[in-house]
Amino acid sequence: MAKKNILVIEDNHAILDVITLILESEAFNVAGLNKGADFITHVRELNPDVIIMDIMLPDADGRVLLKELKDTAATKHIPVLMISARYNANNYAVDDLLADDFMAKPFNIDELMDKIYALLRK
Repeated sequence: MAKKNILVIEDNHAILDVITLILESEAFNVAGLNKGADFITHVRELNPDVIIMDIMLPDADGRVLLKELKDTAATKHIPVLMISARYNANNYAVDDLLADDFMAKPFNIDELMDKIYALLRK
């Protein structure tokens, strides 16, 4: 089975490193971004199977990036797991647009993996 590609967009380097290490230990190919600049370009280049994205980025709102992703024909099929310390699953939507899943920070590693595997099965 081919390795799955996961794109992680998270501005906190410690969290990005932890997620990357966990996913690589589970045999995923992981690419990390710490800001939203050129988001769609990166997505097209990487063609990720799942995107894990923080809402609060230094240069962008992850919810705006989610809308851009879902409004782009070539990328709208990619499942997105939104993560946030400030928002929760009931209050992060903009224009009723929801990610495929949501997880509050801090999060449990097993929960993260369960959510990723569930998104890969979709």
